Amino acid sequence: MNVERFEKYEWTIDSDHAGERIDKFLVEQFAEWSRSQIQQWIKEGHVTVNEKEVKANYKVNEEDEIVVKIPPQKDLEIEPENIPLDIVYQDQDVVVINKPRGLVVHPAPGHYSGTLVNALLYHIKDLSGINGVLRPGIVHRIDKDTSGLIMVAKNDLAHESLARQLKDHIVHRVYVALVHGNIPHDLGTVDAPIGRDPKDRKKMAVVHKNSKHAVTHFIVKERFEGYTLIECKLETGRTHQIRVHMQYIGHPLVGDPLYGPKRTLNIDGQALHAKVLGFEHPRTGEYLEFDSELPEDMDRLLEQLRTKH
Repeated sequence: MNVERFEKYEWTIDSDHAGERIDKFLVEQFAEWSRSQIQQWIKEGHVTVNEKEVKANYKVNEEDEIVVKIPPQKDLEIEPENIPLDIVYQDQDVVVINKPRGLVVHPAPGHYSGTLVNALLYHIKDLSGINGVLRPGIVHRIDKDTSGLIMVAKNDLAHESLARQLKDHIVHRVYVALVHGNIPHDLGTVDAPIGRDPKDRKKMAVVHKNSKHAVTHFIVKERFEGYTLIECKLETGRTHQIRVHMQYIGHPLVGDPLYGPKRTLNIDGQALHAKVLGFEHPRTGEYLEFDSELPEDMDRLLEQLRTKH
C-alpha cells in the first residue's frame, strides 16, 4: 500500500501573533514558501485551526492550535546530474559525503537542479524514500555555504535509525568555525532557544516564543588578531544553529552573509566546516566516526592570519 507522507508542523499562537491573518502568520514561519502557495494549502484543507479548516483571512487567536500538513510533491522528476561527489564511506545502508561549500543539499521550490540530491541520484543506486521525492536519502542537512560531512541513508531501515540517533542526540558532530573577535575564555556553552526571526523570515534568531531548545558547546582552538578559531559540538541540530548562537554572543562567523558584519575576511560564505561525524551503524550497531580536512579557502584564511599574528 502506498501511503502518502505529509510533512507536519504545529504551533500554538501566543499573544504576539494574536489578531494576525493565518496566511501572514504561516508566511513568517516558512521562509521557502510563497504566500500564494500557503493560501493554496489553506484552500485545499491542509491547514487546520483547533482541528477545523479555515479561510486564508482567518485571524488567529491566542492559544489557537495550528497544524499544517504539507502534501508530498506530485509529478515532479528530480533528475540525476553528474556532479562530482567526495564519497568518504559507503556500504549497503549508509553513505558519508564530504560536501563542498556552495552545494545546496536538496531541491526546493524554484531550485530543482544542481543539488547534492541530484548528484546522489546519479552516483548512488538506492536511497531511502522516507523524505519523499525532493529529499531521497537525506536524514539531516548542512547549509549551502557550510562544507563538510553529511550522512545519507540508502534504505528506510537506515533512515529511521539515523533519524532516531539525531533525535536522541547520539550522533557526534564537531564543526570548526572562524569567528569575529577574541573569545576570552577557552570553552563555553550557548544554551538559547532558536526560532524564526520575527523581523526577517529568512533568518533564525534566539527567541523565546515559537522556538526550539538549542545547545552549542565550543572550545577555542587558536586566537588571532581580531578573530578566533573554535571547535563547536552540537547537542541539538537547529537551522543555522552555530551561526545564530555565535552572533548571539557577539562573535558572528567570518563571511556569514546573513548573520555576520559586512566587513569581513575574503571567503565566499561562512567559515564553517562540519569536520567530524560519528554515529552507530544502523544495521551492525558499530560506532563509525569520520574526520575531514578543512577546505582550501578556510586553510588559506588561517595561514594568512597566522602570518600576521
